[in-house]
Amino acid sequence: MKLNRIHHVAIICSDYEISKEFYTKILGFEIMKETYRPERDSYKLDLRMTNGDQIELFSFPNRPPRPSYPEALGLRHLAFEVDDIDQAVAELQALGVHVEDIRIDPVTGKRFTFFEDPDKLPLELYEK
Repeated sequence: MKLNRIHHVAIICSDYEISKEFYTKILGFEIMKETYRPERDSYKLDLRMTNGDQIELFSFPNRPPRPSYPEALGLRHLAFEVDDIDQAVAELQALGVHVEDIRIDPVTGKRFTFFEDPDKLPLELYEK
């Protein structure tokens, strides 16, 4: 089997409208399709970056909380590559998003930092 690429990342949010606003207005994802599934009382929002990478944003009633303590089992974070990390950080901060200090990856020597989505999902900016 040959895997070509990661097709999408699925995220379950606690407040659909707040997360929709965050991923589209702050991070700039394009809405491909928005589907309400009445039998599940759930939204599914298909989002796409300009390069084709996708996020599926879901809302579900009565979902369990995400473990948020350091090094919890499961998805650790979602990382986005940027050309200029200083510019990306400044843009996020101008929109009211708290961003951690920029650090250097000791293995690659590249600069990176973290911020959070509305549900405290850790998101990373990684400089190209």
